[in-house]
Amino acid sequence: MSEEDKELEMLKAKRLAEMQKNFSEQDQLNDNTNNEPEKPKPTLRDYVVNSLGHRGMEVLQNAEYQFPNESKIIIEKLGELISTGDINETLDGGKLLVLFRSVGISIRMENKINVEKDGKFISITDKFKKTTNDDEL
Repeated sequence: MSEEDKELEMLKAKRLAEMQKNFSEQDQLNDNTNNEPEKPKPTLRDYVVNSLGHRGMEVLQNAEYQFPNESKIIIEKLGELISTGDINETLDGGKLLVLFRSVGISIRMENKINVEKDGKFISITDKFKKTTNDDEL
């Protein structure tokens, strides 16, 4: 073999080593990007939860607890409407409660009545307890 052939073989070998190194680096980069967790697609329930307003989550939780099967169906349909943009307003607790009641689901909510006494808000049961205790003395 001549001197030029040896040089050419060395250059080819060097270039082949560089190409193999580049391919292995690309494979490592591809593996790293594939290993990154993808953001999960939001569920229909997530769309509903994100559009809830004042006391909406409380009504939703009560509905899911009291009527799990029926509320799942309603939440899925409501989520579809929100995701497509047909509904683009915030749903507060009152609107959501009216929606459930309009389809025949009567959700029981905890009621609290507070009254103001001496600049403080106290529950009406405490107010009645104190007045009956004062009357007994």
